[in-house]
Amino acid sequence: MRKKIGKWLSVLLPVLLGVFLIVYTYEKFTPEQILEIKGYFKNADYSYIYMGLAIAFLGNASRAYRWKYVLEHMGYTTSFYNNFMAVNISYLLNLTVLKSGEISRALILKKYENIPFDKGFGSIVAERIIDMFVLLLFMLLAVFLQFDIVKSFILDKLPLFKIILYGSICFFTGVVIILVYLFSNAKWVQTVKLKFSGLKEGVLSIFHMKKKMFYLMHTAFIWFSYLFTFYITLFVIPETSSLGIGAIASAFVVGSIAISFTNSGFGSYPFLLSKILLFYSVAETAGNAFGWIVWSSQMLLVVILGALSFLFLPVFNRSK
Repeated sequence: MRKKIGKWLSVLLPVLLGVFLIVYTYEKFTPEQILEIKGYFKNADYSYIYMGLAIAFLGNASRAYRWKYVLEHMGYTTSFYNNFMAVNISYLLNLTVLKSGEISRALILKKYENIPFDKGFGSIVAERIIDMFVLLLFMLLAVFLQFDIVKSFILDKLPLFKIILYGSICFFTGVVIILVYLFSNAKWVQTVKLKFSGLKEGVLSIFHMKKKMFYLMHTAFIWFSYLFTFYITLFVIPETSSLGIGAIASAFVVGSIAISFTNSGFGSYPFLLSKILLFYSVAETAGNAFGWIVWSSQMLLVVILGALSFLFLPVFNRSK
């Protein structure tokens, strides 16, 4: 019963947060501003959205192909199609339970490629570590280019006290877990250590693989696809089409954070994007409309590719 409650809370709480941000945002708008937002949707140039979606599709394919290098280093040869469909399904499931998609990717490999779950999941964790490092580089770039604006955004728009509080709780919890892992002789701890050995192999494989250069090239392309997709969609409405490199870097980082740390940015993506764009003289109505246009188009791609992958994954693996 407790597990079921926990599972439902993990689904409902992020969704409720997104709903709260949507209600909070639109309650502040006047009827005239609501009409203005609808006008942005009606008059947007969606040809740039289509170009952005094409680049995003290639980014997904590159992520699937990049995954092969880690798995090959551990001695497993996988089908690109299975990898690609697993990536698409993971994005779709991340719309429900935060980061559940990573688990689904490892489970799909276990079922259709006979790769142990802990090793498959370890390769995904390694991938996420690299991606977080790249995101950190973008964050540092944004701070370097727009220090005053980033500082004002953090102090004025984000609950800094709560961020510090939750960060401290996570830090001390992590320290306790590490100490228990290192020094406890409890049976369940030994079982965890046994499972962790496979996970560790998957994580460390990224640093010992022979084709590191190809892996890094795909990583660069994946993040280029994210950045270029965001850049090309700026031309959807006139108000965002003339933003400078500093504004683009700041908005891209804020949007990436919203997607990475929530259920793919539901409610939080347009909310945070509209707030950061205020610093660049983009009206909140325009920023909000832009955020929803970009987010909804990306999520439409996620839903379509994820649903098709669910349908075709068993078809491509009928023999298994």
